[in-house]
Amino acid sequence: MLLIHCPYCEETLPEVEFVHAGQAHIARPDLPSSQTDEEWEAYLFIRTNEKGIHAERWRHVHGCGRFFNALRHTVTDQFLTTYKAGEPRPELPVEGGDQK
Repeated sequence: MLLIHCPYCEETLPEVEFVHAGQAHIARPDLPSSQTDEEWEAYLFIRTNEKGIHAERWRHVHGCGRFFNALRHTVTDQFLTTYKAGEPRPELPVEGGDQK
């Protein structure tokens, strides 16, 4: 069972309390109508899926209902840290050169 820490509630709870909401830190284009079809497709659908540390959005659906970000290692499924939405991605010490 995965345990996830909500940075708003300050509780660490089982994964069933949360829902995954995709990759974090995706910036919406200022003027979507000025985007080419390829640029709009890239914004909507193309995400990185690299092995290693990945920034993700999560929502505490059975608690406060708020979105937050997490750094999770995609191989071990370990949550390294969680942080509030709108905060910059925290820097973590590089171990084994797999930080992304």
